[in-house]
Amino acid sequence: MPSKPKRPCSSPGCPNLTDGQYCEEHRVVERRRYDKYQRSKDINKKYGRAWKRIRDRYAQEHPLCEMCKEDGRLTPTDEVHHILPVSQGGTHDRNNLMSLCKSCHNKIHLELGDRQIRR
Repeated sequence: MPSKPKRPCSSPGCPNLTDGQYCEEHRVVERRRYDKYQRSKDINKKYGRAWKRIRDRYAQEHPLCEMCKEDGRLTPTDEVHHILPVSQGGTHDRNNLMSLCKSCHNKIHLELGDRQIRR
């Protein structure tokens, strides 16, 4: 089966062809720029590998959205939510976690007013 043709790098003026969005040279530059302006400096302290393991284990144990389940609907879990956000002193403790589908997670954050809708 033939592979997909390479396309030009998305960085303005770059003549290189790539399989992804950016060539190797610009991929590193764009990642640094994204991390610098889009993520807080201590993000890996709050949400590092330990959080990923906790989140995956919790989602495996709670495969259905807890809010939908209360309403009698069976919706698979997409995200694990902190009831008290880490930014406000919450922890990764099991009693501070809740498994949710994307829709319920977005509803909670819209009510809190701390995040815009992700599509």
